[in-house]
Amino acid sequence: MTHRGRRRVSSARRQRGAAGDDERTDARERALIMLYEAESKDIAPRAVLAAQVVPTDDLTRALVEGVETNQERLDAAIGANSTGWTLGRMPAIDRNVLRIAGFELMCLAEVPVAVVLDEAVELAKRFSTDDSGRFVNGVLSALVVDLRAVELRSADG
Repeated sequence: MTHRGRRRVSSARRQRGAAGDDERTDARERALIMLYEAESKDIAPRAVLAAQVVPTDDLTRALVEGVETNQERLDAAIGANSTGWTLGRMPAIDRNVLRIAGFELMCLAEVPVAVVLDEAVELAKRFSTDDSGRFVNGVLSALVVDLRAVELRSADG
């Protein structure tokens, strides 16, 4: 292997490492997996959290618990903004990505809207169907007005 070939490999490793080191991105992914598991097993998300062998980080826990606590409100907002799609018709991954992002929009005002949308679209593209990224982006773009505005109104008070 030439020196030049080795440099390309280590450059690729650095790029992969940089993306994988984002703790917030990893927490969102873990929350998605736990919410998907809870839904597929028809158990409470907190039961999935409690069954973890390794302690769950604070953000993952906050996302899972926040989605569970606010699921009725999140589902109503998602349903109202997903024209032509019922929650039951959506792929389970998309539904849970939308719930996580919706919770972040509604309750985590310190996370910029652009970050919430980008992270959700990337999760949907990575774990769901070919069209999921566009679908999630469209629904979340409509949800921003409802959920972030609600949070901002309550902060004004």
